This record gives sequence, C-alpha cells and structure tokens, in this order.
Amino acid sequence: MNKGGPVGGGGLGVGGSGPTAVAAAAAAQKQKTLLQRVEGDIANIVDNFSHLVNVARVNDPPVRNSQESFMMEMRAARMVQAADSLLKLVSELKQTAIFSGFASLNDHVEQRRVEFNELGEKTDRLLSRIGEEAAASLKELETHYSSSAQKNLQNLKP
Repeated sequence: MNKGGPVGGGGLGVGGSGPTAVAAAAAAQKQKTLLQRVEGDIANIVDNFSHLVNVARVNDPPVRNSQESFMMEMRAARMVQAADSLLKLVSELKQTAIFSGFASLNDHVEQRRVEFNELGEKTDRLLSRIGEEAAASLKELETHYSSSAQKNLQNLKP
C-alpha cells in the first residue's frame, strides 16, 4: 500500500525537445503513478472488505470467534489505511491542480513577455528606420533650401 509521499517522474531522457516535452513526460509519468496508486488502494479496500465479510461469520467455538475477531480488526485497519491513502492522494491531486494552474499561468505570462519583447524590438527597428528616413529627408530639404537660397542671392545681386 502506498502512503501519500512524493510522486512523479524526473522527466529525464525524453524524446522531445525543450521544457514543454519534459513537462509533458513528467505529467504522463505522474498520472501513471497516481493511477497505479488508485488501483492498488481500491483493490486493497475491496480485498480486505471481502475478507472481512468472510471472517464475520458467527461460529460456536469461542477460540475461533476470538481469532475471527482479531482478523476482522486487522482487515478493518487495513481498509482504513487504504482509505487514508486515497484521501492523501486526493489532497495531492488538489495540490497538483493548484500548482499546475500556477505553472500554466507562469507559462502564459512568459509567452506574453516574449511576445511583447519581440514587439518592442520590432517597434525600435521601425522607429530607427523612420528616424533615418526623416534625417535623410531633412538633409535633402536643407540641400534644396540652401541651393535655392543661393539662387535667390544671385538673382538679387545687380
């Protein structure tokens, strides 16, 4: 019977690439382990319950009744342990759901941060290009202005 300790895989040696593949493999391994725990604990409860029912027959010899009483207490204790293990499993699943929600939120925030950084870099490049074009246009206008000013000065001289 499993107690409510840490569960899950390390996620090493995965065929995919990147943290997403590692996380998916770890989640699959953890799900497999949790399902095995559930199946084992439920089988333990059913097995002990069936033994408890079989031992619960009333017999006449007092020695046999005391032995059966002890067996019933032992089977009932094992059922309680298996039920406790299932309760710990439910608690662990709740924690996993909460923390995976935070992990999902963190992944979304990281994705948005990357998108905004890319958008910021694109905007910087666009502003730089606009600045260069404005500088080139200004230089062209200055050249045109200075050449027209010189023509005006020459036309004003008698």
